[in-house]
Amino acid sequence: MLPVLVVHGGAGFIPKERVQMSCAGVQAAVRGGYSKLQGQGSAMDAVVEAVTLLENDHHYNAGLGSVLNAKGEVEMDAIVMDGRYLASGAVSAVRKVANPIQLARLVMDKTSHLCLTGEGASQFARSMGVPEVPEESLITEYARMRWKKNLAADANPVECQMGKMGTVGAVAVDAEGNIACATSTGGMLNKMEGRVGDTACIGCGGYADNRVGAVSPTGEGEAIMKVTLARLILFHMEQGCSAEAAADEALAYMKDRVGGLGGVLVVDHQGEWSVRFSSLQMAWAAAQQQTLHYGLNTGEHFTQNIDDPY
Repeated sequence: MLPVLVVHGGAGFIPKERVQMSCAGVQAAVRGGYSKLQGQGSAMDAVVEAVTLLENDHHYNAGLGSVLNAKGEVEMDAIVMDGRYLASGAVSAVRKVANPIQLARLVMDKTSHLCLTGEGASQFARSMGVPEVPEESLITEYARMRWKKNLAADANPVECQMGKMGTVGAVAVDAEGNIACATSTGGMLNKMEGRVGDTACIGCGGYADNRVGAVSPTGEGEAIMKVTLARLILFHMEQGCSAEAAADEALAYMKDRVGGLGGVLVVDHQGEWSVRFSSLQMAWAAAQQQTLHYGLNTGEHFTQNIDDPY
């Protein structure tokens, strides 16, 4: 069953013209991350590689392609967690960094802190030799169009969210049984400057524990935070639920208790995994035993040999 890697490209509704590239992107990311595992890389190496590839793909709301805040600027959040020691690193409201997920890993590896924010995160990035990129290089025409549309007096927030591409994330178990998760996002469309969502918060935007499993969620950040979604799912697993049952229980609770929709990737310590979502769609892909799994709509689950061409 091991190793295994599962990746998502965000929960929500994907416009028809963006479906093909959204699905292709998560498949490319899972192939890239899985190659790390095949080369005896760690679960952490795999999830960071997969999320880096998604951050570099402008079809997702992370890194390049991040949504803009109310001032038309990019502020990003990211988290990683290593299930061996419950080590974690995160950044929030970070600017001018192409790959926040790599910076989050540096926070975990090079500091005694769990999260750095704003200018402090930027100073740390510079001290680590992380290149600073022009903010304009992270802003796509699609993101700017949606920002401007949502500023208009007659803006329809529901319509604006129709093209929402959510948070990206990954969970993995490597050949040694070590578990990791990674999650990255540009946040909420037209959010207030300085807003930090679930992604950078341990137990909300991700959690990994070798004794139980790992979770990477996506969806309505404030709702995810209110129910500490990632840790809630692992709690249900600790009580004996399967990855799928735990995900369904937690997503149902979030919807019932706070009216929130979302999706999750879940894997247990034995490599059993599940992809569940209460939103309309979620692009996802997984790699296990040389098989590529992928889907978009509820109930979809396609497979092919991972070595077959796209």
